[in-house]
Amino acid sequence: MKSIKQRLLIYSFFILAIFDIQAQQRETVFIDYQRKVQSWLITYKVPAVGIGIINDGEIRQVMVFGDLKKSDPAPYNTIFQVASLTKPVTAMLTLKLVSIGQWQLDEPLYKYWTDADVINDPRHLKLTTRHILTHQTGFDNWRWNNPSKKLTFNFDPGTKFKYSGEGFEYLKHALEQKFNMSLDALADSILFKPLQMNDTWYVWNDNIDTSRYAVPHDTIGNMLDIPKNPIPFASDFLKTTIEDYCKFGITFINGAGLSKDVYKDMISPQSTISEYESFGLGWGIMKELRNGEFALIHGGDDAGSHAIAILLPMSKRGLVVFTNGEKGTEVIKKTIIESLDIGQEIVDKYDW
Repeated sequence: MKSIKQRLLIYSFFILAIFDIQAQQRETVFIDYQRKVQSWLITYKVPAVGIGIINDGEIRQVMVFGDLKKSDPAPYNTIFQVASLTKPVTAMLTLKLVSIGQWQLDEPLYKYWTDADVINDPRHLKLTTRHILTHQTGFDNWRWNNPSKKLTFNFDPGTKFKYSGEGFEYLKHALEQKFNMSLDALADSILFKPLQMNDTWYVWNDNIDTSRYAVPHDTIGNMLDIPKNPIPFASDFLKTTIEDYCKFGITFINGAGLSKDVYKDMISPQSTISEYESFGLGWGIMKELRNGEFALIHGGDDAGSHAIAILLPMSKRGLVVFTNGEKGTEVIKKTIIESLDIGQEIVDKYDW
């Protein structure tokens, strides 16, 4: 009969063997995933991709694959231009102000600012922050899409969905007038510094380390111009890292820093995008996913820069993907399918 000491020793070896097998399995999965990602980058001529995995409300993994320049591997803290993923940041900044009683969702914005193009249209008196965050302003995406090249109400605010960057720029002007601060200064004090998003900027500036910046590329791999915007845009041109945007995501995945009423509005469908998608406050909402999940989702698309953020509040999971190639959307789709058990369903239902 074996002694207690011998039995404990055998048991310890058994447990260690199990852990070793599990570690090998995890390593195998990671290597396969890495190989797949590298092959996607080659196929679609995308220089680099950043991938952030959120599980149990925490950042579990940050991976950056590819090169910034030839034979110059993209670092863990690569800085990407994330296009319209700027909008959720502006939205959450605004909702924090609402939650602490310094801004109102349904207050008409004319009290703070009115665009000169619409000052003679009485519909500007109806326009509110809620209309902007749910993309129900009545504006086109950009004013130059209108025949007049001026900002125009194409329908009454609050009556239907129309995605609009102009709406977010309108909100920016109102916020800056009310608080007598630039949007980037507001965000720095309310979001970026408290969340330790130390590599996130609305404006191009000397603090940006260009040696780790993911320059956008076209379909055949040529570098495009870097958008070095000297003023903040509420809708576009945010510069950030995977880790910083994951910090942002996990903060709001369950409404931290927001009042209960504001969070409820944020995750409640308020305008309809498609059969599968609605828009809440600042986020697209995809409901009725497998296992009863729903997703908060937003994409970003500029020339040579494509990105997406997906948050799953019920299971406290999430995925953030940034790319710097014109065909980056194809890499994003494959990453979603590979990374989430409901990834294929999300790809099939999302309005690409």
